[in-house]
Amino acid sequence: MAEKSETVNINVQLAERLYPLKVLKSDEEKVHSAVKLVNERIKEYQTLYDGKDKQDYMAMCLLNFAVEHENLQNSSKDNSLLLEEKMIELEKVLSGQL
Repeated sequence: MAEKSETVNINVQLAERLYPLKVLKSDEEKVHSAVKLVNERIKEYQTLYDGKDKQDYMAMCLLNFAVEHENLQNSSKDNSLLLEEKMIELEKVLSGQL
């Protein structure tokens, strides 16, 4: 039985360039999925912005993912604050009932 911390060597291709990686066995499928997503996004940029080089497409992709990450972090913080407010309201209601 494989341990969760077991690593595997894989090769991935991003923007037509091969990269050897060592990843956790448990993350291998996620890495391949992420590579597919990045390559799809690069293809989108290639159709939208003709004439750029691969590095430009990679930079655009990186920036796009960074903005998405920031949006998710902000959304998560907003949800945490909302949950905290609701819990305080619930505590007040329960305290009033006791």
